[in-house]
Amino acid sequence: MSNKPLISARDLSVHFNLRGGLFTPKLVLKAVEAINLDIPKGSFFGLVGESGSGKTTLGRAFLKANHISRGSVHYADGEVEYDLQDMPKSDLTEYRKRAQLIFQDPYAALSPRMTVRDIIAEPLEVMGITKTREETDERVREIADRCRLNLEHLRRFPHAFSGGQRQRISIARALVSSPRFVVADESVAALDVSIQADILNLLKSLQKELGLTYLFISHDLSVVAHICDHVAVMYLGRLVETAPTRELFSAPRHPYTKALLSAIPSLDPDNAGNTQKLEGEIPSPTNPPPGCKFHTRCPFAIDICKREEPKLETSGKEHDVACHRWKELADEPARAVGKKPVNKKSKNRTKA
Repeated sequence: MSNKPLISARDLSVHFNLRGGLFTPKLVLKAVEAINLDIPKGSFFGLVGESGSGKTTLGRAFLKANHISRGSVHYADGEVEYDLQDMPKSDLTEYRKRAQLIFQDPYAALSPRMTVRDIIAEPLEVMGITKTREETDERVREIADRCRLNLEHLRRFPHAFSGGQRQRISIARALVSSPRFVVADESVAALDVSIQADILNLLKSLQKELGLTYLFISHDLSVVAHICDHVAVMYLGRLVETAPTRELFSAPRHPYTKALLSAIPSLDPDNAGNTQKLEGEIPSPTNPPPGCKFHTRCPFAIDICKREEPKLETSGKEHDVACHRWKELADEPARAVGKKPVNKKSKNRTKA
């Protein structure tokens, strides 16, 4: 893995204007706000957080599939460089060859009216990568073999395959244009556990063979721990913590990260019930709370958390955290996140 970033985001924000009603004003949905992030070339970079935290929107912004409201995204793979904010249409066509997406649902991502061969070949034909049918077929067979698909499968339709096989087809379609950067958006969430492991191992082997860089979006931290080498934690459109995977799992700094890690199911029955419950709902991105966006659910919040938004600051080598109190909470024992401390005194004390 190279230390040079393939993707660099600076002050990246993605906003959506919502139409108001007859008696309501127009609203601005701040899906992603002030993101500063570097994805190293050749890395398997994880992005985690609850549903509604803005993970998919950020991934789509890196693909230039969403309008960038403010800030910049820079792509540099050693051969070409692109500034996604002011990218002309001619460069966007070329960028599509280098940055691709693996969808979450393998059942909805494939057209039921096309054969597997046509599904995989479509990017080649649309982008004009191949000129003849023979060249297209050769490219399709090559990537199908790399994704462990039988050549006889190319003549069938998607309904004839299981979820794992369909996801292999989706991966083959994403990789047929020889991209450098791939966004995998919850790409194993809809699969059985045994199939998940098979797909993850396939993604890892393809990374080594083809020199890929992944942005792996997931809410399953056990999967992230297995495959990612660096992780960013997102909450309500903002990054709250980033670190190498081993360090993030062994020494989390942010209370939100600690709650997410505590929610990982344990096979030890003695640990049952010891999870930190993250109570309450994530606030609306159309009306985010002031100060730290997590203070409405954090038991450690104080006055400054409600007034001032914390900035990402370095707490160790490549370990950044956005929390006013991370230093004093570094050795804080686990507590139920979302609940205030309870004074546990016996209700049946006898008087002296």
